[in-house]
Amino acid sequence: MIEIPDQFKEKFTGLLGQEEAGKLLDSLAEPSKKAYRINSLKEGAVVYPQEEAVPGIPNAYYGEVSGKDPEWTAGMVYSQDPAAMFPAQAIPVKPGDKVLDLCAAPGGKSTALAQKLQGEGLLVANEISPSRAKILRENLERWGVSNAVVTNCDSFALSARFPGFFDAILVDAPCSGEGMFRKSEDAIKYWSQENVDLCADRQREILTEAVKMLKPGGYLLYSTCTFSPEEDEEIVSWLLDEYGFKLLPIAAEKAAPGRPEWGNGDASLANCARFWPQDGVGEGQFVASLQKAAGEESFAAEEGEVFSPVRKNKDKKKKGKGKNKGNRSSLERPSKEESCYISEAIAGFNWPESLASWPSQMLKSQDHVFVPALEPEQLKGIKVLSNGLELGILKKKRFEPSHQLAEVLGQVDQERVVDLTEEEYDHYLHGESLQVNSSLKGFVLVSCRGMIFSFGKLSGKGQLKNYYPKGLRQ
Repeated sequence: MIEIPDQFKEKFTGLLGQEEAGKLLDSLAEPSKKAYRINSLKEGAVVYPQEEAVPGIPNAYYGEVSGKDPEWTAGMVYSQDPAAMFPAQAIPVKPGDKVLDLCAAPGGKSTALAQKLQGEGLLVANEISPSRAKILRENLERWGVSNAVVTNCDSFALSARFPGFFDAILVDAPCSGEGMFRKSEDAIKYWSQENVDLCADRQREILTEAVKMLKPGGYLLYSTCTFSPEEDEEIVSWLLDEYGFKLLPIAAEKAAPGRPEWGNGDASLANCARFWPQDGVGEGQFVASLQKAAGEESFAAEEGEVFSPVRKNKDKKKKGKGKNKGNRSSLERPSKEESCYISEAIAGFNWPESLASWPSQMLKSQDHVFVPALEPEQLKGIKVLSNGLELGILKKKRFEPSHQLAEVLGQVDQERVVDLTEEEYDHYLHGESLQVNSSLKGFVLVSCRGMIFSFGKLSGKGQLKNYYPKGLRQ
C-alpha cells in the first residue's frame, strides 16, 4: 500500500473537492495500466493481444510486451504508458517537417514522431542525461529511424544553434511526477510543494529556449506527467501571456478538459487535456497543443548559413575533407576502394525509398560510415550521439554493416534473409553462431517469425556468424 504525502492530499482535496479527490487517491492504489504501440514503419505479424485498443491512438493496445521477444528486438513494438502516447499524437506533424523532441528519453514520443515523418524531413531527439541519451539512441535505432539526429545537451546549446528552425517542438518537460505515483516509489518519496515550484521554474527556463527555436506559425506541444496547476495550466497561461501562442483543441477520448480557473482564467485553457488515473486510460498526463503566432521573424545561426536536412538538399554535396566540431572528428567521403567494399558487403538488399540515394550521401568519420540526416557543419558546438543512419565500419579491406542498418532494412521486403526458429533465435540472442540450411553466402539479414532484427554472415557451409551487438545480447 503506497503512502501518499498528507500535503498532496490536502492540496488536491482543495482543488478537486472531497469526492473527486477521493477518486484520485483511490485510483493511486490500483495497479498501473500497461500498453504498447505497433511500429507502422515496419511490416510483420505481432502476436500480442489486440482486443483492447488505446482510445485515440493508432495501432496501440493494452497489454504487456517482453524485451526478449522478436517483436521487441526487431523494433515492431514499443512499451509505453497509454496516457503518455497522447502528446506525440496531438502535435501536428507531417512528412517533411523539421521536428524537435527536446526532452526525449527514453524515446516513446520520438519513435511516434518518427512514424509521423515516415522517413522524410528531420527529427532531432535531445536528452540532457548522457545515460538516458544512450537509451534514446538505442530505441530509435531499433525502431528503424534513419532521419534522426540524437543529441546530448541542454536547451541553451540547441537554441543557440537552431533559432527559428523547427516546424514543431515537443517538450515533455521534467516535472514533479505526480502522475507516476503508481509506478515509482521515488516519485512519492521525493514529492514536495517545494519541488513542484522548482520544476515550474525549470519548465519556464526550458520553454523559453524552445520558443526561440520554433518557426513563426510553428507548433509547440507541452506535456507533463503531473497534476499540479503550477506545472500545467499556470505554465500554459504564461506561454499565452508572454508569447501570444494560440491554444489548440485536443481530440482525446476520456480526457478531462484543462481548468481555466487553475491558470489565468483564459477560457481557451479548457482546450488542454488532462488524463487522470481514475479515468482509466493510464497514468497521469497533461497535454497542451499550441501554435506560435505567424510573423515576419527571420533567423540565421550565422550569416549565410542555411539549415536543411540532407535529403531535402541533395544538390549541396560535401567535397573533400572537413571538420565536424560537433563530433570532433574529421569527415571525408569514402574512397573509391572503400566504396567498393561497402557496396560489395551490402549488395542485394532492398532499401526504403527515403534512402534510395544513400551512395552519394555517405560520409566517413574515422572508420565509421554514415548517411547524415543533417549536414554535420550545422551541428557545431552540439554533442551528437548519432546523425542519421550509420551504415557500418570499415576494417582492413572489408566493411562490416551496422545493427542500425539491419533494423532500417527491416522496413522493406528482403530476399537475403535467414529466418530462425524460436530455439535458434534464443541461441542467437546469447551471441552464438549457428549452423543453418541456406545456400546464401556473405552478409544476410537475420529474422524470427519474419521480423528482421540483426545482421549475420554466412559461410559457404551454412555457418551463420553472429553479428548481434554484444551490448544487446541476453
